[in-house]
Amino acid sequence: LAGSAVIAFGLWFRFGGSMKDLSSEDKSPEYLYVGLYVLVGAGALMMAVGFFGCCGAMRESQCVLGSFFTCLLVIFAAEVTTGVFAFIGKSVAIRHVQTMYEEAYNDYLKDQGKGNGTLVTFHSAFQCCGKESSEQVQPTCPKDLLVRKNCIDEIETIISVKLQLIGIVGIGVAGLTIFGMIFSMVLCCAIRNSRDVI
Repeated sequence: LAGSAVIAFGLWFRFGGSMKDLSSEDKSPEYLYVGLYVLVGAGALMMAVGFFGCCGAMRESQCVLGSFFTCLLVIFAAEVTTGVFAFIGKSVAIRHVQTMYEEAYNDYLKDQGKGNGTLVTFHSAFQCCGKESSEQVQPTCPKDLLVRKNCIDEIETIISVKLQLIGIVGIGVAGLTIFGMIFSMVLCCAIRNSRDVI
């Protein structure tokens, strides 16, 4: 269940809302999604490993429970890595996306046909318009946008919140994984002790 929740969370962040719109462009920040890919992979591994852990517990197999523990250890490392990457790499990710926006902005000012698609995508994804002023790029802004917001500030706010959520989920699920490792070792030791008594 935890594995399927992690997969759903990762896919929702990757393909939902502003991240989905941003990923459709040629210059999409692929390295931003590395943490999400690791999280989805860890979730899939958790589901598979959880199934084998249940089988090992039902059959009282020390070998399967030992393998279950090892796999949980790998998953734990992946989840902690995702959480740490999301917290530590936040400023780098924000700067990277802001630089992409500024390049698209400058391309549009030089040649309105060249950077048009990228700028429209940014404005639509982050629900913002321009930098200091929105007048120069007004045709690329969403028509239903009531308040003109600075895109540089919006990029920082939205990416900061999303990466913080990814970090919290990654580290939170890693905490649950620790309990799985503890219980698998306790069960494995109990099976060994019961066999020693027999």
